[in-house]
Amino acid sequence: MKFFVDTADIAEIRDLADSGLLDGVTTNPSLVAKSGRSFLDLVAEICDVVDGPVSAEVASTDFETMLAEGRKLAKIAKNVTVKVPLTPAGLKVCKAISSEGTMVNVTLCFSAAQAILAAKAGASFVSPFVGRLDDIGQEGMGLIAEIVEIYSNYEHFTTEVLVASIRNPMHIVESARLGAHVVTAPPSVLKSLFNHPLTDKGLAQFVADWQKTGQSIL
Repeated sequence: MKFFVDTADIAEIRDLADSGLLDGVTTNPSLVAKSGRSFLDLVAEICDVVDGPVSAEVASTDFETMLAEGRKLAKIAKNVTVKVPLTPAGLKVCKAISSEGTMVNVTLCFSAAQAILAAKAGASFVSPFVGRLDDIGQEGMGLIAEIVEIYSNYEHFTTEVLVASIRNPMHIVESARLGAHVVTAPPSVLKSLFNHPLTDKGLAQFVADWQKTGQSIL
C-alpha cells in the first residue's frame, strides 16, 4: 500500500518525506488556501521534495477551462497528477489529459458506479471519500470493498483506488485489508499509526534499565 499525505504544509511534507514512508501528496483548494502560498509555486516546491505523484486540483468546473488548467499544471513537473472532479466535464478532461500521458486523480467519488466511470475514462487514481460517507450514516469502507472487487474483475482497469477523507488509523488498516492501492491522510493520522501504549511502556522500561547500567554506547 502507498501512503500519500493530504496537506499543503511544506514543512509537514518534508518531515514525512525524510521518514521514507511517503509515496505521494494530495492537495485541494481548501488546503492551499490554508497555506497562504501561491498555488503554482507551492505545487512546484512539493514536486521537488516528493518523487511520487503530487495531486494538484483544477479550480474550474467547465470542460474548456479545466482542460487548460490541467495542461498548465501538468507542465510544472513530471510527477504532477491533475486532480479533477467526478463530473461529466471532469471525466472528459481526464480522458483528454490521460491520453497525453499525464496522471489524473478523479476526486469526490461517492459510489461504485462513479468509480467505474473513472476507470473507463483512464484515471490513474480514483478518490472515494470514506469519512464524508460515514458522516451521513453510510458505510465508507463498504464502498472501498465494492470498488476493489469491481476493479479486480477487469485486467484492463489500471486505475488505483486512492482512499480519501480518512479520519483515523483504522480507516488505513481497513483499507489495507480490503486491498486498496493508496491511502491519503492528514499528517496527524499518518503519524498516529506509530502509537501504541505498550510500545511507550516498553521503551520507558528499556531506557530506565539502561540508565541503571551507567554505560554509554557513544
